[in-house]
Amino acid sequence: MDNLIIGTRGSQLALAQTTMMADVIRAPSPDVRTEIRVLKTKGDRITDVPLSSFAGEGVFVKELERALLEGEIDLAVHSLKDMPTTESERLTIAAIPERADARDALISTNGSRFADLPINAKIGTSSLRRRGQLKWKRPDLEMVDLRGNLDTRLRKLEETNLDAIILAAAGLERLGWQDRITERLDRDVILPAVGQGALALQVRQDSDVSSLISCLDDPRTRSAVTAERSFLRNLGGGCQTPVGGWAQVEQEQLHLEGVVASDDGTNVFRDQVSGPTEDADNLGAELADMMRQHMNACS
Repeated sequence: MDNLIIGTRGSQLALAQTTMMADVIRAPSPDVRTEIRVLKTKGDRITDVPLSSFAGEGVFVKELERALLEGEIDLAVHSLKDMPTTESERLTIAAIPERADARDALISTNGSRFADLPINAKIGTSSLRRRGQLKWKRPDLEMVDLRGNLDTRLRKLEETNLDAIILAAAGLERLGWQDRITERLDRDVILPAVGQGALALQVRQDSDVSSLISCLDDPRTRSAVTAERSFLRNLGGGCQTPVGGWAQVEQEQLHLEGVVASDDGTNVFRDQVSGPTEDADNLGAELADMMRQHMNACS
């Protein structure tokens, strides 16, 4: 393949991630020319309603998938956490590169860490997952819906009376804005979104692009996110469901933690499982079953 058309959303972060991937693809294959094509997704067009109202729709993904299926683009670069947990017919995730920092990051106006935020502090986030877990730790916090690209949300922090906002650390790092981070929140405070910090390189199943990018796949990251996505899928949740999941691989053993939270923080259920990496999908299903038992016991 001489010319590779790569599709992406038009946000500053999406473009940075896609440019990074284009550079990596060309490095061992200098004869390959890459073209980046920007597509506007439903999630980019509709910005006046909470993301939670689109639960399970893949609102940052579907337009890119349509372009792939119709041959407008050869490769789509997604943030994995935006993708539905069931792959689309005739498409496949050909590579999942090594994951960046999966944690959530606190950016506060006065440099306060999470534990030191003032009573009744106003926190900007559109994520039900973040709201539920943070309210569980700090019931006094006031959650303010906040949508927009990273630069928009950072600007709103400066222009409004918010005390802090919560963003994904990986996105800030990829834009070179890690110096804005006040605190990277530990997993005992908040478990990240399923797939957070990972990228997904999606192609048509019958495309020869798979062989071109297969070397970019990181087996440890793929095992971890496979378990996380299985956990979310078996719970019946989508990318805006108040569910968090985080897995890591140590010496061929996979450790998976999960959380289900009500958005007001009154109920939070957590548990974890471990097992061989080759059982990643089954471990996710096992943790989902455990979580359902916890929730049923309290209903």
